[in-house]
Amino acid sequence: MTLKTKVALSLIFLFSIILLLGGLSAYYLNRLSEDSQAILKDNYMSLELASDMQKTLAVLRSNDKLSADDLADFEESLQKQERNVTEINEQDVTTTLRREFNRLRNEPTDPAITSRIQQSLFAIDDLNRQAIMRKSDTAKATAKDALLWLAFIGTFCVLIVLSFIVNIPGYIANPVRELTRGIKQIASRNFEERLHIRSGDEFGELARSFNSMAQKLDEYEHSNLARVLFAKKRIDTLIQIMNDAIIGLDEKRIILFVNPVASRLLGIEQEKLIGKYAPDVASTNDLMRTLIHGIMPDDVTFRERQRIGNTHKDTPGALLKIYDPGPDGTAGKESYFTKQIQSVDVTPTGEQQPVQAGYVIVLQNVTSYKELDLAKTNFIATVSHELKTPISAIKMSLKLLQDSRIGPLNEEQQQLAVSVGDNADRLLKITGELMNMAQVESGQIQLQIHSVAPAELVQTATNALRAQAEQKHISFNITLPTDLPLVKADLDKASWVLINFLSNALRHSPDDNSIDISALRTGSQVEFTVRDYGPGLRPEHRAKVFDRYFRAPGINGQSSGTGLGLAISKEFIQSMGGEVGLHDNVTPGASFFFRLSLS
Repeated sequence: MTLKTKVALSLIFLFSIILLLGGLSAYYLNRLSEDSQAILKDNYMSLELASDMQKTLAVLRSNDKLSADDLADFEESLQKQERNVTEINEQDVTTTLRREFNRLRNEPTDPAITSRIQQSLFAIDDLNRQAIMRKSDTAKATAKDALLWLAFIGTFCVLIVLSFIVNIPGYIANPVRELTRGIKQIASRNFEERLHIRSGDEFGELARSFNSMAQKLDEYEHSNLARVLFAKKRIDTLIQIMNDAIIGLDEKRIILFVNPVASRLLGIEQEKLIGKYAPDVASTNDLMRTLIHGIMPDDVTFRERQRIGNTHKDTPGALLKIYDPGPDGTAGKESYFTKQIQSVDVTPTGEQQPVQAGYVIVLQNVTSYKELDLAKTNFIATVSHELKTPISAIKMSLKLLQDSRIGPLNEEQQQLAVSVGDNADRLLKITGELMNMAQVESGQIQLQIHSVAPAELVQTATNALRAQAEQKHISFNITLPTDLPLVKADLDKASWVLINFLSNALRHSPDDNSIDISALRTGSQVEFTVRDYGPGLRPEHRAKVFDRYFRAPGINGQSSGTGLGLAISKEFIQSMGGEVGLHDNVTPGASFFFRLSLS
């Protein structure tokens, strides 16, 4: 908005104030006029009409009769009164007056009727006199309100006008004065001087042009150094406000920067960390020791590594459990973080190959995700545990129902009982898998590792599924050397994995077929393999087969199961220090294996 426009708007505003005062005055004068007119038009007319009818009634009392002209005058006045009813209860009194006047026409000499007419006229007169007094009070109140409002708004408008008188000269003179001061500073080679005029008029445009000129002069004065320092300050600010913990090291492991979150987690003030040698800090700080593991230089001596301390081997994707005291130090709790280390490489000016400039360590807080995952795991474990009891009761009741001593079942009832049993077994298997998955996700897999004979493991698995295999006319081809050594395993967990492999093989094998089961020594391990001759796995499914909730299409083209069996099998075998996988280039069918270490 230009200065000319602002001055014009100010004058328009002052003119609007004048119009407001004039309009308010005219409004209240009009209201006073309307109140006066109401008194004159309504109530005064009723008083006049009541007076005329009383005069006519006085003639009756003096002559004991009314002439036709008197009756006509009374009737005319009464009709006007009936059309001029304006007050509360005036209609009732006028109606009574009309009734008594009609009686008077029939009985002009009855004094009681004359008396009642007189009373009605007195009542009309009294009502209108009271209305005149009330409306007179209303007019006085309106005049008082008008005086108050005019005084208030007049005072307010006077204050606004005074404000304009005080501020408008300063609005014009102050920018000119600041511009003069800025020009003097530039003349003194103070190119950092800026005009702080925040407006959209000519003064604001002049200030922006002045600041642009001063900036160009300042950039020319400081060349590239100013830009470099500004960029550094901007990056430092971004690092400081990050919600993740960030630590920067140079190529010699000297700490360059630490943001407040990292300082809080380490329990050391920022000023005491910057410029320090990271291994020196790690010698007295366990968290720093964990963070710099993996970026120690090759030339660090054995003695220095011993001084820093032994650090565990980083596991990709592993969570770090760190006590976070909170921003104010009063709401601390153990939190979970993921660690990321990024090597920083730069290409020096005039060089072709980049060189290492340092490292950036980032700790990302994933506590909220961990808590949600733990809540999900606890829910699954609770639901699975609660479902096992009613399912076991169903199986017990079904067993009793199938007992011939209770009573014979017809063929249809037997089929229903078999269907109920199959579905109960399926539910029991699903709850078992969910409970196993809850153990896996919570990291609370309970293992009883001891020496196990591979033959015992294979026999346990085949015996569990032999009846199911016979129903589909599928045979087990077992390859089991007699000199196989013992393996280190949890018999229950390893048997569960082998049973899961066999169950999947049976599900995906056509009838009248076979499944190969083998246990062979491979170096310091024994490899257990289950191979079926079904449709096999598509190439795009092989990489996902051990993912949770992934279900490959079965022999009928439809998916079955929960998609948890192979994921749980992988976790069980890895927790026992073994390996699990899928052999490539096996057709037809699929070949799953797991390996366990020798005892």
